[in-house]
Amino acid sequence: MRTVNDVDKILKEYSLYLVLEKGVSENTREAYVRDVSRFLGWLASGGDGSDYMPSTLQGVETDTLRIYLGSLNDVGIAVRSRARIVASLRSFFAYLAIEGYIEASPGELLESPKLGLYLPEVLTVEEIDSMIESIDYSKEECQRDRAMIEVLYGCGLRVSELVTLEISKIYADEGFLVVRGKGDKERMVPMSGTSIEEIAGWMKDRARLKVKPGDENILFLNRRGGRLTRQRAFQIVKTLAEAAGIRKNISPHTLRHSFATHLLEGGANLRAIQQMLGHESIGTTQIYIHLDSSTLRSDILMYHPRNHRR
Repeated sequence: MRTVNDVDKILKEYSLYLVLEKGVSENTREAYVRDVSRFLGWLASGGDGSDYMPSTLQGVETDTLRIYLGSLNDVGIAVRSRARIVASLRSFFAYLAIEGYIEASPGELLESPKLGLYLPEVLTVEEIDSMIESIDYSKEECQRDRAMIEVLYGCGLRVSELVTLEISKIYADEGFLVVRGKGDKERMVPMSGTSIEEIAGWMKDRARLKVKPGDENILFLNRRGGRLTRQRAFQIVKTLAEAAGIRKNISPHTLRHSFATHLLEGGANLRAIQQMLGHESIGTTQIYIHLDSSTLRSDILMYHPRNHRR
């Protein structure tokens, strides 16, 4: 069995393993390495202070991991974050076992906290239209913002996919674009006529910008000619929602949820929605069934005669 002498070196090797062997996205790689680093810091500082707390990685058992996760719960770390940390620790210790640093992974028996059903906010078509109408047309970036909202909603993109969308991957004549999603996997997404028109309008404005080297093929740019950050895209969506008087908790992901929900309500096949969203598992997409069911229930409560007061 290999010895664990240089933890920093192992972390770097694990980081490469996530990218080269597992094909995870940059965001996932950063999150997993960060989660593992925090655990290692906790372990190095003595864990919970118990006499039986291991001092090395090779001494870590399933109970050690459970104690650590319990400490996260005690300080109020959200369930979703703890679920991701469980996935990070499972992945890391599985890697250690594969590489021969430990005999068996203590993470195999680790249970993930139950997330429960989370129903995200959904915008109506009218609310999305009002966001577009609230754009300040005196600003230079007004056409860019119109195109962004239409692409987020019309194509159901993640914000990370939006800000890295390449001009060469837009096939306007054929009516679709190619996006690089999680795990560096590409997928084709149909485009609405409105999205195509708004992108064409933005391309005319974009031609007047002095584009920064390396960003020549990036569709959405800031005023200085550089690619937009995810944070800036988030701010743009929040600002437009506030200007439209929408009081819901809005983010770029809200437009993606709205896209999927409206497709389902319109009769689209769940498998087709799964492919368009880039979900690996149909289980991830099935949340939209619950969203549609909740709408159906509210309609029944509103219109069924048994629920009316006499």
